[in-house]
Amino acid sequence: MQKDELRYAIRYELMQDLSKETLTFRNDQDMLALPMRQMGSFLLGTDVGGAGIHWNGQCPRFYPYDFEIRTQTIDQYGEDRIPDDMPLQDWGISYDDMEEYFAKFDETIGTSGEDNEMTAPRSTEFPTPPMKQTRSMNMFAEAAESLGLHPYISASANLSETYTNPDGKTINQCMYCSFCERFGCDYQAKSDPLITVIPTALETGNFEIRTHSNVREIAYDGNQTDGVYFTDTRTGEDYFQPADIVILTSYVMNNTRLLLQSGIGEPYDPENETGVIGKNYCYQVMASAQGFFDEQFNLYAGAGALGGQVDDYNADNFDHSDLDFLHGGTIQLTQTGIRPIATNPVPPGTPTWGKEFKEASAHYFYRTLSLGSQGASLPYRYNYLDLDPTYTDSHGDPLLRMTYNFTEQDRNLAAHQSARLTEILEEMGANEVVSNPDIGDYNIMPYQTTHNTGGVIMGADSETSAVNNYLQMWDCENLFVVGASAFPHNSGYNPTPTVGALSYRAAEGILSYLEDPRPLAE
Repeated sequence: MQKDELRYAIRYELMQDLSKETLTFRNDQDMLALPMRQMGSFLLGTDVGGAGIHWNGQCPRFYPYDFEIRTQTIDQYGEDRIPDDMPLQDWGISYDDMEEYFAKFDETIGTSGEDNEMTAPRSTEFPTPPMKQTRSMNMFAEAAESLGLHPYISASANLSETYTNPDGKTINQCMYCSFCERFGCDYQAKSDPLITVIPTALETGNFEIRTHSNVREIAYDGNQTDGVYFTDTRTGEDYFQPADIVILTSYVMNNTRLLLQSGIGEPYDPENETGVIGKNYCYQVMASAQGFFDEQFNLYAGAGALGGQVDDYNADNFDHSDLDFLHGGTIQLTQTGIRPIATNPVPPGTPTWGKEFKEASAHYFYRTLSLGSQGASLPYRYNYLDLDPTYTDSHGDPLLRMTYNFTEQDRNLAAHQSARLTEILEEMGANEVVSNPDIGDYNIMPYQTTHNTGGVIMGADSETSAVNNYLQMWDCENLFVVGASAFPHNSGYNPTPTVGALSYRAAEGILSYLEDPRPLAE
């Protein structure tokens, strides 16, 4: 793949064609939802491998607190700490039950990293050592330690050394070329589906990839499914594919949309708080800060998950008794490698054009460090997904409609994390720090993160969840819905390893169902 910033990072060649299929968006029910006509807040992947091709490779595990968040929050702070409009719920499974699947995912992708007392407990060592530590990462670690925090090198799917996984697939050592997010890896050093699970599946002889095939409906008789209807996007011809089991793995948006279009499960109604399909759409609460330094850093080199982080303010690692929010978020410095089109940091007060801007841009290009916090996104009654009543895709099917806005919980969390980012950058020696503690309303236009979750959430109760802890539909026992759509909330971390772990859990359930068809959880 070419290292072409304009083609891939700016014009999004690996992403979904929004002229054919997109979604509509509004902040609340009183607004008219309009179609998203260009990529913005998140990037929807397409083609074989999907978003797994253009991801950065961040590999943290969710916390034990996440899987039992309602129970543990009530035990620690009382039920009154959960707002009335926050349908916070446990996942129907514990971290202890999930740990073996996290370990399996790590072994498959060869995760590089190091243990830390603030992260989730592990039964196994990381398959490969942590990534290299840069000057900026050293400064971050020293500053964090001086503030009494517990820094560590981030877990990464950009590998520190060549690794062969238990399936016999080799992932190469990272070259630190700076082209990870929004790009595929032509060094085969980023663990993505094209070099791990897809070739493993193809070798069995039981796996076939049909490209240019758009599934539009799941056949459903009110009890089970017997296949899917799809359209060949090259010819426009429609087909039916019979199936004993259907596994829906088409990302958060299409997982939810296909269930709604197929009439499977009860659509979520925020007014009456009934139904489950589309419920608990969550995202990520981002905070960031920039520090301007005298020292010049070698920021041209990097990798998608190269960085250091602290989790002292994540999950319930700190006391929330006197705080106005729940959960928290990771704080991270990453050196992904800066590129000229997207990177023009200048201090406040610098003109936006002309000689002074050019001089400041050139001066600070390698003298600016950014810290970010990925805050947990907790559910809100009126944040949900449903079908748009007006707009359709190129086939004439209704678009998915997203109703989403930040809440007071989100704004309070972001303000708290923003203050922590500023403290660390000042301790690192920045001459000037710029942050934005007020995140305001959610805006779908500027990029934030592709960490969309919810809509087909898991749990132990069929009245409040769509799938059980094997991701088997309560209302259609031979349909499994796999992905971050199962998350009842999003943690203060990247979601990918949790998606991977749940996928292995679902695969185990599917094999068991094939041997003895039945509901796998009661």
